[in-house]
Amino acid sequence: MTLPTRPTTKELIDGVRQGDMPMLARAITLVESRAPRHKKEAQELLLALLPDTGGAQRIGITGVPGVGKSTFIESFGKMLTAGGHKVAVLAVDPSSSRTGGSILGDKTRMGTLAADPNAFIRPSPSAGTLGGVTAMTRETMALCEAAGFDVILVETVGVGQSETMVAEMVDFFLVLMLPGAGDELQGIKKGVLEIADMIAVNKADGENGKRRAEAAAREYDHALHIMTPASPNWSPPVLTCSGLKGEGLQAIWEKIEEHREKLTESGEIAARRTEQQVRWMYAMIEDRLMARLYADDKVKARLKTLEAQLRAGTTTATLAVEEVMELLR
Repeated sequence: MTLPTRPTTKELIDGVRQGDMPMLARAITLVESRAPRHKKEAQELLLALLPDTGGAQRIGITGVPGVGKSTFIESFGKMLTAGGHKVAVLAVDPSSSRTGGSILGDKTRMGTLAADPNAFIRPSPSAGTLGGVTAMTRETMALCEAAGFDVILVETVGVGQSETMVAEMVDFFLVLMLPGAGDELQGIKKGVLEIADMIAVNKADGENGKRRAEAAAREYDHALHIMTPASPNWSPPVLTCSGLKGEGLQAIWEKIEEHREKLTESGEIAARRTEQQVRWMYAMIEDRLMARLYADDKVKARLKTLEAQLRAGTTTATLAVEEVMELLR
């Protein structure tokens, strides 16, 4: 059997520009690769497609466990494609800290949306990146924009610092919450409230669910009003919705559009995107330095000894770090 030939960089570039889904998937696989031989080709690809990027609405979505993120995203995505939009969903899976594996079950979770010709779902393993956000999410967003997707939804794993990291790479950050605000409001992280552009109380299903959702929304609204908004041009609204029933989704989209209009007029979106490029650079520097560190044979060998010494109490973490830095020098 003859194996299919690997596309050239030019074929990948042309394929992405034409919105060819298999070519887009292969291009993303290329930029996600950690193999040194792929780095140069990936950067050539991204540089060629740079003029075609930047046109999409980038929306980050997070939520507490059990909030129904997948159901919400699928219903929201279907509503947008029905309205003529092309939607890319970048669902970042938590990779195992022990094995490096990930479930990558997003296409199963969002089966109806995955079958939509105007939607593209890309599960990407976080591979241990800080906060659970894949190091290449920014590049993946750029490739999706070059392929003609005008709405990009980035789902966070909802752990650690992933919310902050996603908020720093999108234009709008949506936080999904559950009805019954009492306990949830006590446990909600202040940091998430500070970066939210909107809170949506999901699972407003049936009369009882709607009453509980509306009560929760009032509590969250009060919590937001005693905090200083991140933008002087936007006060984060609190809405209720049902991802399961598809209710309240249009109102959420209208608020996202209103946010984009206001912050575009004030110049905030452009300023935010510029700042994101700078943060992207520093994130890539950290990623490359860590890759270089763990690729160094001398460092790898010495790290095992240092770990044993730390456990035995014969050295300190500070001295161990100094020794590793000296090896790199």
